[in-house]
Amino acid sequence: MIHRKTASSPSSAPASVQSSVVARLPAASRLFVLDTNVLMHDPTSLFRFEEHDLYVPMATLEELDNNKKGMSEVSRNARQASRYLEELIGRGEDDIALGIALEARGDKTATGRLFLQTEAINGELPARLASGKSDNQILGVVKHLQEIHPKRQVILVSKDINMRIKARALGLSAEDYFNDKVLEDTDLLYAGARKLPEDFWETHGKEMESWQQHGQTYYRVRGPLCAQLLVNEFVYLDAEPPFYAQVKEVSGRTAIFVTLRDYAGQRYNVWGITARNREQNFALNILMNPQIDFVTLLGQAGTGKTLLTLAAGLMQTLEHKTYTEIIMTRVTVPVGEDIGFLPGTEEEKMNPWMGALEDNLDVLNKTDDEAGEWGRAATRDLIRSRIKVKSLNFMRGRTFINKYLIIDEAQNLTPKQMKTLITRAGPGTKVVCLGNIAQIDTPYLTEGSSGLTYVVDRMKGWSHSGHVTLTRGERSRLADYAAEAL
Repeated sequence: MIHRKTASSPSSAPASVQSSVVARLPAASRLFVLDTNVLMHDPTSLFRFEEHDLYVPMATLEELDNNKKGMSEVSRNARQASRYLEELIGRGEDDIALGIALEARGDKTATGRLFLQTEAINGELPARLASGKSDNQILGVVKHLQEIHPKRQVILVSKDINMRIKARALGLSAEDYFNDKVLEDTDLLYAGARKLPEDFWETHGKEMESWQQHGQTYYRVRGPLCAQLLVNEFVYLDAEPPFYAQVKEVSGRTAIFVTLRDYAGQRYNVWGITARNREQNFALNILMNPQIDFVTLLGQAGTGKTLLTLAAGLMQTLEHKTYTEIIMTRVTVPVGEDIGFLPGTEEEKMNPWMGALEDNLDVLNKTDDEAGEWGRAATRDLIRSRIKVKSLNFMRGRTFINKYLIIDEAQNLTPKQMKTLITRAGPGTKVVCLGNIAQIDTPYLTEGSSGLTYVVDRMKGWSHSGHVTLTRGERSRLADYAAEAL
């Protein structure tokens, strides 16, 4: 499979050298010219083009240099891309104009060569395009490369939609960078729950074994569907009574199911909250399971992701004493215009981003009707003392021990940021990621390349992780109708 999401730029060697390079390179390999935003999005993109060649224009290097300062993820990626380039050039024994073998870094999957712009290039572009703008300089390089390599496919790779539109308007090939996509179609994303066929017990129950353990019923079933199941996946049958279970083990055509605790009734309420639908029941079963260290909950607004997670966190922190405190964080990407710098401590600066936390705490604080006004005020103070709000910017180097870590709006994280956060977890820590991949506010991230999509796909089937996609809104009839109609 060819990964086609990077930009390439023409080589700037003398004509005699260029002709020899063209003669040595297979006609089938493409020449990708890289835009700066590709390298700043994924520094390893240099090694993601298999047998194809890469070209890095001088304008791309200039933009990398301009973005290298700071502590943001973009700045870190710019510095890492520069380090990769320096390492390649430092090891390269050949003349830069002849191209540098990407295998030199030890990555055997990248068999192409890297070309850097070594001379001034004046590609003829329409006069209305400002020549001083970096994007237009890169387009000029692509046009020049196309002219001197007529037999090769020269393609600009850019994460910038307008850049790709301009390139195509000028008759140049341009593509997005696809290598960071986990899935081509997010409809294929693991849902965490599977409806069993109506004839499941007829086809899989002939040699069924069942037993009781710790108040739950276990079933060992055999059949063709078992091979498709994943550990900790939920399975259900809408019969009378309904059958809800979780997959505990899978071995070939054999699987072990365990029945779920019913959180829909008041007997097993979680901080006064009960499950209002099947998926919420599934979510509470993994949130309240201390054996599951990593939980992902997907769903549109109003499905109850934050409320269920906070209720489970408070129950296990204040009642069961499983965790010492709740830590909540989220990406500070504003939906509207940014409101500028905020005064106060780290927690006070994060408060405007934590409206969802306050709203849900109000709901949870009203669940005890017998406590009275004084009791509720005392409970509110106790809850606030156990919940810490942290900024993502200061997470590097931290280690959280026996904490309940909630990452809200996780769809706005890149896969690298997600890895940085999850690896902060120390012994006894549970990490819960919440998000809606249909509401991504970060530039250059899509549903397929979001860090949330990435972890759902990579962590599925691990015995200590669980995932549920919540589908039914429970906020209000107005919110449900608006989500569908607007």
